[in-house]
Amino acid sequence: MPEYAPIDLPDDPKLVQNITHFARALRRAGLPIGPGRVLDSIRAVAAAGFNDKRDFYWTLHAVFVNRPEQRAIFSQIYRLYWRDPRFMEHMMSYMIPAVRGVAEERVAQAAEKRAAEALLDGLGATPDADDAQNDEGTEIEVDASMTISEEERLKTLDFEQMSTDEMARCKRMLAKLTLPVPPIASRRSRATHLGRRVDSRATLRAALRQGGELQKLSLKSPRLRWPNLVVLCDISGSMSTYSRVILHFLHAVANEKGAGWAQVHAFTFGTGLTNITRHLATRDVDAALAAAGAEAQDWEGGTRIGDCITAFNRDWSRRVTGQGAVVLLITDGLDRGSPEHLGAAMQRLHLSARQLIWINPLLRWDGFSAKATGIRAILPHVDTFRAGHSIASIEGLADAISRPSNSGEKARLMAAL
Repeated sequence: MPEYAPIDLPDDPKLVQNITHFARALRRAGLPIGPGRVLDSIRAVAAAGFNDKRDFYWTLHAVFVNRPEQRAIFSQIYRLYWRDPRFMEHMMSYMIPAVRGVAEERVAQAAEKRAAEALLDGLGATPDADDAQNDEGTEIEVDASMTISEEERLKTLDFEQMSTDEMARCKRMLAKLTLPVPPIASRRSRATHLGRRVDSRATLRAALRQGGELQKLSLKSPRLRWPNLVVLCDISGSMSTYSRVILHFLHAVANEKGAGWAQVHAFTFGTGLTNITRHLATRDVDAALAAAGAEAQDWEGGTRIGDCITAFNRDWSRRVTGQGAVVLLITDGLDRGSPEHLGAAMQRLHLSARQLIWINPLLRWDGFSAKATGIRAILPHVDTFRAGHSIASIEGLADAISRPSNSGEKARLMAAL
């Protein structure tokens, strides 16, 4: 629950206009708000009164928020518009780069940049053409030889710190990525002229057709098959933003023809385990993720990693992890359950998979170390430990799958334990 402070309305406040402008900002930030909800919010405030700041917050929250993922955006826009007397200065610092003097750099919190964009809606997005000249009328030349392109900057930007426009471009870039996998040589064989093994049965059958005379050797080679991709994605409160972006990428992988995977199975877990595989088959990514979010009722809830992995091992492991499946575990590893129970569940999962890759957004911090009991319980039972907070880190998944010997950060962290 956010901290409450006295509500500072603009000078000569008009409550109806303020609520209308607030609703428009929420709509620009991505919340599905139409004129009907604006009228409902005005009637609700009139019925509840405007005397208590807590009641005012939750009255607007009840009208405008109907999904767990909308809470962060609503909270940030509410704070900036209703509660912070210097909200315009804060938003301008996110939207417009400081070109005169030195400004203190501050990392925006989750949804703050989207809230700033929604309230400013294009103010100061690009400087005027007259600003490109100084007072004497001479043009200012800037050496941009060492700057990185916008696309490269976006690739290294944390998902949590992306604005609405940056998140939209990020999703378009992720939709173009592929996750190829090398095939697996099975025990079954097929006849070929380039094989290195002699097919004794086919050779004898050919000799019998020639009256027992052996004229040539029949050769064979192993049949190639494609493994399954199994994804276990944490959707608790601390992982919500990262999980949604990664699921967007996995939807593209599941619908990419010729990528090599036999099947893509996806599960979400928080306080319980939910199978969302059938939703990924929907071609429209927005409809697919909306249906998956409707089925998983524990978005932005608590985390019971040990119980959920145990449920997967009991109910789904034999069906989806056979035949050399690659398992992606997407979680921050912060679990309040028993570390012994979590370790046993992870050991069972590791034995069932050909390769177990752990993607943890906490690896974005340079000083990350395996201090949490949940992380220490999971780490010994994974093959690869990688970050998953940006487009660049997601691109590295292909290398991790194609080169199982690449353990990522696991070796360093295991040495520090």
